[in-house]
Amino acid sequence: MSFSVEKFHKLILCWYRTHGRRGLPWRKTHNPYEILVSEIMLQQTQVERVISKYRNFLKKFPTAKKLARAGTFEVLKEWKGLGYNRRALYLKKAAEKIVNDFGGWVPKTEAELLTLPGIGQYTARAILAFSWNRPVVFIETNIRRVFIHHFFPNTKKVSDKKISAVVAQMLWKKDPRVWYWALMDYGADMAKARWDRPHRARKIPNPNKKSAHYVRQSPFVGSRRHARSKVLELLLKKKKIRFGEIRKFFQSDAVLKKYASQKILFEIVCSLERDGFIAKNGSAWSAR
Repeated sequence: MSFSVEKFHKLILCWYRTHGRRGLPWRKTHNPYEILVSEIMLQQTQVERVISKYRNFLKKFPTAKKLARAGTFEVLKEWKGLGYNRRALYLKKAAEKIVNDFGGWVPKTEAELLTLPGIGQYTARAILAFSWNRPVVFIETNIRRVFIHHFFPNTKKVSDKKISAVVAQMLWKKDPRVWYWALMDYGADMAKARWDRPHRARKIPNPNKKSAHYVRQSPFVGSRRHARSKVLELLLKKKKIRFGEIRKFFQSDAVLKKYASQKILFEIVCSLERDGFIAKNGSAWSAR
C-alpha cells in the first residue's frame, strides 16, 4: 500500500483523535523519571495491568532518589503482579546510577540513557520522545504492526532496519510525542478481533508474524521463570525462608513439582541470588 507522508499522517491522527486511548496516567506527565518507570513496566505487560501498579509505585517511590534508597524487598513488593521481576531490579539499579552519576536527574541524551541498567535503544528513545518531545525514531510491537501492515503487506521477514527507515520518513516532527501515542494506539487496536475500522468486521492476520524478529512467547505457567517467580513470592510473604520449606512447597505443587529435586531447585534459588534478588542469611534465604 502506498502512502504520501501527508496521507499517512491524516490516517493515523484522524483515527487517534476519535479512537485513541484516554486516561493513561503516563501520558499526563513529561517527568522523565515517571516516563522511565512507565516504559519499564510496560515491557511485555498489558496496559490494563500496569495502570494501578504504576500509580501505586510512584506513590511509594516518587523520585529516583527514593527508589535508589529503597530496599530490594520493598521494590519487589510494589512490583508484585507485573511479572518479569528482573525489570524491577534493573529499574532500582537505574535509579541508583541516576542518583550517583547524574545528580538525581534522568539524563537527556541517548548515549547517557543507554548507560542505565536495563535500558536499550527503544526505551532510551521513548524517554526522549515522551519526556522532551524529541523527533527520534523507535519501534515497538504495536508500531511494528502498523508499518508492516501498511508498507510491507506482501513481504516476509521484514527487518526492523527496513521498518525504521519508513518510520523516519513518516515521522510527524511537529509533535512526536502525540504521533507515537497515535501509532501505538492504532497498532494495539489492530490486534483486536474487531479491527479494521470503520467496519470492524474482520480480524487481519497478525502482521508481526512477517517480522524477521518475530518470536512466539513461551507459556509462563510451568516454566522455569514461573518457578523463579514462585520462590520470590514465598520470600516476599515470609521475608526469610529455609531451603527445605521452599522444596516442600514445590513438592506439593502439581505444576511446579518438576522443579522440586534438590539439585534443580537449588540451582534456581542460587540463580536468584546471583541476579541480586535474594541473599543467603545463615541457613535461610531472604529478599535483599
